[in-house]
Amino acid sequence: MARTSPYRSGLVWTVYDRICERIDRRVGWDKLPRPLALLLLIGIRNNLRRENLFDTNVAPATNLPPLSEPSAQTRSQRTPDGTYNDLETPRMGMAGARFGRNVPLAAGAAETGDRLMTPNPRVVSRRLMTRTTFQPATTVNVLAATWIQFMVKDWFSHGAGDATRPFDVPLPDGDPWPTPPMLVPRTLADPTRSGQEDGYPPTFTNINTAWWDGSSIYGSSTDQQRVIRSGVDGKLNVSADGMLILPDDPSLNPTLVPGFWTGLAMMGGLFTLEHNAVCDHLKAANPTWSDEELFQRARLVVCALIAKIHTVEWTPAIISHPTTVTALRANWFGLVGERFTRTFGRISGSEILSGIPGSETDHYGVPYSLTEEFSIVYRMHPLIPDDYAVRSAVDDAHIADYTFRDLAGPAGGQVLQDVAMADLLYSFGTANPGAIVLNNFPRFLQEFERPDGKLADLAATDILRTRELGVPRYNEFRRLLHLDPATSFADLTGGDHGLAATLDDVYGGDLEAVDTIVGMFAEQRPTGFAFSDTAFRIFILMASRRLNSDRFLSSDFTPEVYSPAGFAWVRDNGFTSVLLRHYPQLRPCLHGVKNPFAPWVSSSGPA
Repeated sequence: MARTSPYRSGLVWTVYDRICERIDRRVGWDKLPRPLALLLLIGIRNNLRRENLFDTNVAPATNLPPLSEPSAQTRSQRTPDGTYNDLETPRMGMAGARFGRNVPLAAGAAETGDRLMTPNPRVVSRRLMTRTTFQPATTVNVLAATWIQFMVKDWFSHGAGDATRPFDVPLPDGDPWPTPPMLVPRTLADPTRSGQEDGYPPTFTNINTAWWDGSSIYGSSTDQQRVIRSGVDGKLNVSADGMLILPDDPSLNPTLVPGFWTGLAMMGGLFTLEHNAVCDHLKAANPTWSDEELFQRARLVVCALIAKIHTVEWTPAIISHPTTVTALRANWFGLVGERFTRTFGRISGSEILSGIPGSETDHYGVPYSLTEEFSIVYRMHPLIPDDYAVRSAVDDAHIADYTFRDLAGPAGGQVLQDVAMADLLYSFGTANPGAIVLNNFPRFLQEFERPDGKLADLAATDILRTRELGVPRYNEFRRLLHLDPATSFADLTGGDHGLAATLDDVYGGDLEAVDTIVGMFAEQRPTGFAFSDTAFRIFILMASRRLNSDRFLSSDFTPEVYSPAGFAWVRDNGFTSVLLRHYPQLRPCLHGVKNPFAPWVSSSGPA
């Protein structure tokens, strides 16, 4: 049996949570006044914490990833590979640990045979994903798209895949794919499992650490950290243009890693500069600290600041319903609010009143991991535009036009040398990303050229991965998340009969066959939401869990661990202050902008 959570399983909470679930199904949390909606979200999250956390480590394991020896510093600093975040269970969340599940293990079996290819992922890509007209998300800017890739690169990776026995995706007659056949590497099997004869479905491993520990900057191993560190005052190697300097070794060149593009590098460069600024701040307050002490404390600070930005700025921009904005800020500051918390600190051990940071670490009875379902709901490729106009941050003058292909791989590295970072940030800050809907997938990602020259249709790959990793199809996924399934294709699309007819045709009239990603992109969203209410259920469960389970963002989020100067840095800063610290020329563009992930002010001045 898979371990599940005993969280709030008493009679009173159980009754309360069931009432909340029933009201949510009948009315919808997003249709209620904010106070009632917040109470409803508490009950919804209680249900999810109790019934949608499943531990895959109940399956037998051999050849576990190596465990580093604890050191005297283990209690007060993050290890490179994520070990010892939980001192009693040091392997929890480490690099190479298994993904967990948000659905019962029996419901998470990988699809195989004809089922895996039905309907054909390439047909789904071409007919339901292809962007014919760019559909913008007008309430946010392109930095919101770069940010989430920066986060995803930190949170999880299934690795490079097994290209020795790839999936062969059938190409329909007349398909324009330029390099047939279409081969997609399989996800690498879990190296800690000897096979599936034990009766458990396949499991897969996360090659990243599962913690919110800045691995997109710092890596997940001692060797990776050694490469990026300067050895002086805790700082990272930074070039004159503000980018991380790596040794002259092609194997360490990030532009040759699939997924690299200019936008991702912009975020990495910005927070590399922020790390070094934190080092200067900490050294001024603690002049006797060694290089190692400065590096480790600065890493803690930068990671917490990134978590704060994501919680109280990025996510409220992406799901800007008044209730969720309040709830997300309460995750960090508590319902007493930011001003009160900044002035008086915590007044209660309750995460609801005083926020999660500084509260007790809590895994809710199930060992912490990120989940396969979490990895799927964050496949938000439609956010990426195909076309980019770069303009001057000083006067909005046109500098250059690029396509996404121009910004990806080694070509994207060249753009970083050709265009000033302030101009890139301004251009991304004043442009809109794509809406996360059907028929809005970036055309360059449907024919994405990897650094090795091979082509990939990432839309077809997303569909195939969802099935391969055992994430249930859309209607069953909703049932398992305590939501009503769609009753018809018209119900799914909110009455868009043209889209409903296309879905009906692609899926052969079988509503139960609709893929989770397709269903999430098709469904009608709550007011202010850039992604679906279905995805939101995984989010409200796992977003809080990333904070609750990480002792450096819960019980060890203290001035003693971070240092008073470091703790104050997290308290006093956000994404706007990070941007302006390193690129002060952006100040006029951010004047009056309440959320830096919303569109910025044009530097051209009043129309």
